[in-house]
Amino acid sequence: MKIGGFQEISLLDYPGKISSIVFTVTCNLRCPFCYVPQLVLPSKIKKLKLIPQKQILSYLVMNKELIDAVVVTGGEPTLQPDLYFFVKEVKSEGFLVALETNGTHPEILKHLIKNKLVDYVEMDVKTRLDFNKYNQVVGGKLTMPLFQKIKESIHTLLNSPINYEFRTTLMKEFHSKEDIIEVCKSLKGTRNYYLQNVKTEYETLAAKTFTPFTEKEIKEIMTQCKRFINSVNRRTI
Repeated sequence: MKIGGFQEISLLDYPGKISSIVFTVTCNLRCPFCYVPQLVLPSKIKKLKLIPQKQILSYLVMNKELIDAVVVTGGEPTLQPDLYFFVKEVKSEGFLVALETNGTHPEILKHLIKNKLVDYVEMDVKTRLDFNKYNQVVGGKLTMPLFQKIKESIHTLLNSPINYEFRTTLMKEFHSKEDIIEVCKSLKGTRNYYLQNVKTEYETLAAKTFTPFTEKEIKEIMTQCKRFINSVNRRTI
């Protein structure tokens, strides 16, 4: 796999577990608020020194007593043609595996779940499931077939036996309270849904700062969302 970053230890990215994080490069969306442009934009990826897969696997094996899980994120990891083989090798060493995805490749998601190669999936739902709204949030990169794939991934997880979560990053430039409530309606029956405010202290793909919601506004949204989803929580990223 093309790996642009590796975090050896995290206490936050896999619920209840100590994990390592693998950051793959390239993404098929261009969310303006993305805070890892170095993993997304080709001009920035060229400047990265990619990390050999063997180096990461070696670290994981040497630290089995400390690390419970490996989180594979990006970029968009489902764009990596050898994702399946990497995850299979990680699983063979006894680690739990989490996948962070934008949901644009449901066929890969289904394949990993079917073959028991992923234990937890974290999927971003960018906004309400309206094509024009969604396209705006993902930087104009959405096509109707791609939009249908995102909805297929949501359906797959809602009906999946594995653990998963959906999450939305909030910013006033792209979201209203009503947008998030509509997201909740679309995710009715989900086990976990997280609201997370946009980061303001990092470089974004659009090279600008976006406006977070206030804590009061988030609490109001959570209260209304709980009419449709039992578990709605606040998360800091």
